[in-house]
Amino acid sequence: MGPRLRGDDGGGICGTCLRDPPAFDATVAAVDYAIPLDQLVLQLKFGARLALAPWCARQIRDAVLARPGLPLPDLLCPVPLGPGRLVERGFNQALEIARPLAAALGVACHPALALRTLDTPAQSGVAPSVRAQNVRGAFAVEAPDLVEGRHVGLVDDVMTSGHTLGELAATFKRFGAVRVTNFVFARTPPHP
Repeated sequence: MGPRLRGDDGGGICGTCLRDPPAFDATVAAVDYAIPLDQLVLQLKFGARLALAPWCARQIRDAVLARPGLPLPDLLCPVPLGPGRLVERGFNQALEIARPLAAALGVACHPALALRTLDTPAQSGVAPSVRAQNVRGAFAVEAPDLVEGRHVGLVDDVMTSGHTLGELAATFKRFGAVRVTNFVFARTPPHP
């Protein structure tokens, strides 16, 4: 298991986060997004190997259990896909991971709590310098009463720049979430 997100695991806070703090409060990442585990993500996402999703969820659960004292969220919400990408792919890999993760943690999963209101280009195909702009205003909350005063857990397969999760966390906080924690299978290692 590689490094976790800086700031919530004793690893310090990175310079970027000090200059421009993200809207989320913590991130739990099971593994670094690197060879050979990156191939599992690609098989799940683009090869429809849905049997990998429960395995990814177990790795996230193990990463959570390895951090005693980490507050569990009140509910989990998968990062939503835009309608076009959902039709194209036929499934949301974040939801496929969120369902077994919710069961493993004993937390409710709310698959449609967040909606992607803009069908943005995939972040992987967008230059890093414009990723924040690419997802700005892309999300809405379907049931604000489920969010207010609660700790929301966001689930995704991979966290790269953190802009998608940051925008979604900011959206939840505008609706009164008191804490947002990301639960991701893989995290792109930081670049010095």
